[in-house]
Amino acid sequence: MAGSSVVATNNLKTVALLGGLMAIFVVVGSMWGAGGMIMGLLFGGAMNFFAWWFSDSIAIKSMRGREVTNETGGWLYAMVQELAANADLPMPRVYLCPHAAPNAFATGRSPKKAAVAFTQGLIDAMNREEIRGVAAHELAHIKNRDTLTSTIAATVSGVLAFLAQWGLLLGGGRREGGNPLVMIVVVIVAAVGAAVIKGMISRSREYVADADGAEIAGSPDGLISALAKLDAMSRRVPLQQPNPAMNNMFIIEPLASNLGGGRTLVNLFATHPPTEKRIESLKKLRA
Repeated sequence: MAGSSVVATNNLKTVALLGGLMAIFVVVGSMWGAGGMIMGLLFGGAMNFFAWWFSDSIAIKSMRGREVTNETGGWLYAMVQELAANADLPMPRVYLCPHAAPNAFATGRSPKKAAVAFTQGLIDAMNREEIRGVAAHELAHIKNRDTLTSTIAATVSGVLAFLAQWGLLLGGGRREGGNPLVMIVVVIVAAVGAAVIKGMISRSREYVADADGAEIAGSPDGLISALAKLDAMSRRVPLQQPNPAMNNMFIIEPLASNLGGGRTLVNLFATHPPTEKRIESLKKLRA
């Protein structure tokens, strides 16, 4: 299972993301001189505080997650509890999200503050061995501290997308004396930066979480079967979620899954590796 080096790497990524977010606001603020830089610094600091403390709860609320407990969660709660013990993790909060599309994600700034969420579509479509594989995968993300990195990456990507829209609006309806070249640069850097950050953070970590999840579950078979079903079903039943910046958090990327084949350019900025490659890697773990 991934050790302290993976956790250390993810902690460094988190620091880099928070520092990058601060730098973006300072650079954008510098367009308005020293006063703008100060405002950018203050706003960037506020965003970092928000990303650290509240990004997980925002993710759950945006998916309309409903928490289940030991009394109300039945076999699902008991399964997560067993897997958390296997992974030597504190028991995370468990949520159900009322979406027909099958998917799942984990969030939280630390294992003690973690949560796992499943869509109702996943619970209805999968058998228990498959759900066990999905749950173990999400717990592996928690153990490796991927959850903090991914939720902050989602926040940073959302901010960059906002800056792109903001720059486009100012570039199109700018007041006299504005600099259209600067606004074009803001749009390009923010839009491409959002995609690159998500892709850089997420793709390799999925292979690690798949392998660690197979170890937590005791077998890769459930996750192999679940990934095959998720990939096929996600193409037919798109996940209706209001924040595309969250795509990197899910076990199957909602946007990429709904675009079909022949996605060379899309794959460049995809937050997850191709599902077939993940399945191939998992099959190598069979005893």
